This record gives sequence, structure tokens and C-alpha cells, in this order.
Amino acid sequence: MKNKKTATLTQTAVIAAMYAALTYAQGFLLPGTTTAAVQFRASEALNVLAFFTPAAIPGLTLGCVISNIYSIGQGLPLDMIFGSLATLGSSVCMYLLRNVKIKDFPLPAMFMPALFNGVIVGWEIETFFMEGPFRLGSFLIQGGCVALGELAVMFTLGVALYFACRKINIKKQLK
Repeated sequence: MKNKKTATLTQTAVIAAMYAALTYAQGFLLPGTTTAAVQFRASEALNVLAFFTPAAIPGLTLGCVISNIYSIGQGLPLDMIFGSLATLGSSVCMYLLRNVKIKDFPLPAMFMPALFNGVIVGWEIETFFMEGPFRLGSFLIQGGCVALGELAVMFTLGVALYFACRKINIKKQLK
């Protein structure tokens, strides 16, 4: 595309649509795997697109908002806010850390979804869904479970997607 703004908007929309479609499809085929405290949301692997285009930042965030609209019906309206903020924070950090590599691999950035979701969604679960006052130990367990699911996605599907994108030189194609 010749118009940079149109290209960026298109990339954002496609990434948002992919994230939402993957999340909805997984939720339909494997109920609970996209909304539980320990989840394996396959669409989170798309976070690696932040290494290749800044359009991934709003795309992933919007995709997460759309995906979490489904959570409202399950009594989780706050997840639309906090889960989406975690996605925004992690994708921004991934983009900023994309060139910090260990043996030609952006290892530090790959931890960002686990870090942001573990802290933010872990806090959300402890604050709004657990009975009684906020307890640090319980927060660490909740956040750890969320982070564990994110790590599993990022270091399986995310790594595979990263290397596939590099192999086809997606960065060049997205310009």
C-alpha cells in the first residue's frame, strides 16, 4: 500500500480481527481455556507481531477488548478493562524491547505478556473475585497462574510464530 496511514490502519484492523477470531474460536471449541485464571489463549501468540509493526499495539489491544466483550456475559466485565490494559502495556514494551536480543532472539520482550498479565490480571482476580481483604500470598498465586499460562503460549506458539515471521521476512512485507 502506498498510503502509510491506510496501511497502518489495515494492519491494525487485521491484527484485531485475528486476535478476536482466534479467541472466540478457541473459546467455542475448548470452553474455559480463554477465560480461566490459568489459560492458554492461543491468540496471545500474536503478541510477537509487535516485533514487526507498531500497528500491532492498537491491533492487539482492540482485539483483546473485542474478545473480552464475551467475558461480560460470564460475569467478568472488568476483564475487558484490565485484561486489555495488560495487553496494551505488554505490546508497547515488546515493541520497545524488540531489538534487545540474546543470541539473535528478543528473549526479554517475550516475557512482557506474562509480566503484565500476571501483575494486572492477578491483581484484578485478587481484588475483585476473591473474598476478604487483599492478600499478597493469594495475589502471587493468582498472578503466577496467569503468568504461567502466558509463558506457555509465548514460548510455544509465540516462538514458532516469531521464527515463521522472520523466515518470510514479514517486516519487509508490512512496510
